[in-house]
Amino acid sequence: MKILQTVERIPGGLMLVPLLLGALCHTFTPWAGKYFGSFTNGLITGTVPILAVWFFCMGASINYHSAGVVLRKSGTIVFTKIVVAWIVGFLCVMFMPKGMIQAGFFAGLSTLAIVTAMDMTNGGLYASLMQQYGTKEEAGAFVLTSIESGPLVTMMILGSTGAAYFEPHVFVGAVLPFVVGFALGNLDPELRALFSPAGKIMIPFFAFALGNTINLAVIGETGLLGIMLGLSVIVITGIPLIIADRTIAGGNGAAGLAASSTAGAAVTNPLIVGQMIPELQPIVPAATALVATSVVVTSVVVPIITALWYKRFGKRQEKQEELRVVSHHAA
Repeated sequence: MKILQTVERIPGGLMLVPLLLGALCHTFTPWAGKYFGSFTNGLITGTVPILAVWFFCMGASINYHSAGVVLRKSGTIVFTKIVVAWIVGFLCVMFMPKGMIQAGFFAGLSTLAIVTAMDMTNGGLYASLMQQYGTKEEAGAFVLTSIESGPLVTMMILGSTGAAYFEPHVFVGAVLPFVVGFALGNLDPELRALFSPAGKIMIPFFAFALGNTINLAVIGETGLLGIMLGLSVIVITGIPLIIADRTIAGGNGAAGLAASSTAGAAVTNPLIVGQMIPELQPIVPAATALVATSVVVTSVVVPIITALWYKRFGKRQEKQEELRVVSHHAA
């Protein structure tokens, strides 16, 4: 059976399929963890420890030498995404009610959900698109998008905009596994080679555990709003990213569009933030469902519009560059 191939054909499938299975378990058999106990209960309820290992392995996989090289070409993409998410978060704090909207079509929408959906790029999707429509340097920005992974950037944005307050020691505790992994991976290449593959292996496990915190009724209630959130992520982050790519990075805009997605790992951030700030825990299920829907929407739409953009503008730029080179040689 080609189970893995089938799962990977689904946009964000390695994250979303186990997430859905976990949500099904929680919706129809919420007692399963306590009933079976032992290791089964640990797998169902172990989101935080599993994520801690994943953050460590993610940090170990980043080579600071590679990050320095691609920064010259594509660092502006990551910086722009974070800045846009910060501006949006600041506006949300100014104009949205604290916590989340409680009634109407936008019920369940919160600053936590919006910032989480916007501040993390789907690095795998970006890298695959740039391998087809971009340059090696642009594809190399996948290394920098790893810096966005985990709660670090989300916590910085929420804290600096006033949406949440984190005790210094809690903030350090959230990023310490990533930092330790990064340090060890760069001190010893063999350790980086050992831990790097585990980053992908851990995804289905923490996705399943995370799914066991979600009631499918919440996803049903926020489905259309989640679709709108995903489309908003593409528009609100995509336009500044295109401009930054064309004016600063010297690209044709395709790299900017390819980065206007929501990372699958972003689904975990509402839970992590809720663990640190108990008063935010009531909004975690709705925020998680909204971000999960945004992951699906952006994973489907971003490749389509990136291909269309490249067909319209990328090939034209390549032809102009070829003509310039020919004219230069002729002269």
